[in-house]
Amino acid sequence: MKKLLNMLMTGALVFFVSIAIASSQETKRAPQAESQTEAEGSKYIIGPEDVLAIDVWKEPTLSKTVPVRMDGKISLPLIDEVTASGLTPLQLKEILIKRWKEFIEDPVVSVVVTQANSYKVYVTGYVKTPGVYTLGRETTILQIIPLVGGFTEWANQQKITVIRKENGKEIRITINYKKIIKGDDLDSNIVLKPGDTVIVP
Repeated sequence: MKKLLNMLMTGALVFFVSIAIASSQETKRAPQAESQTEAEGSKYIIGPEDVLAIDVWKEPTLSKTVPVRMDGKISLPLIDEVTASGLTPLQLKEILIKRWKEFIEDPVVSVVVTQANSYKVYVTGYVKTPGVYTLGRETTILQIIPLVGGFTEWANQQKITVIRKENGKEIRITINYKKIIKGDDLDSNIVLKPGDTVIVP
């Protein structure tokens, strides 16, 4: 009887440990799933070097994981080349549905950015680790500073400059980091765009 009780207790222990491990693994996967959901939304702009997971329901031969080439295009079965750069995943999804409708009836398509390699910003000046940073999601000025190790002792936190190209023109945005921290100028906590250069004088 004692031996039977020991066996039952051991089995129960193994069962609960298995549940705990499964729960832990699920928690670790959650951030990745959240990142993909965000990249699948309406804000992220696809660019060269991004990697896209394109799934066509019940059409395994059409479902592919493809890189965006430097010319901004991707290659897919039946429809050949499609321009992806400059579009959101939702915009690209609508284009793919329209193109594949020529070959299959009512295609159900999903587009997920699995690697956001095009979201690069350049940080230079008086920060501890200047360089090129690839960002997986939208990142503000307030968020980028810890990523580069923070300021050096000589940094002028009140005159950070963001250089950005829009419509072929270069614009400069001056930011007072100290005001953002104090909550006096939260509008200056801008979201960085791919290709931005952040200069800390």
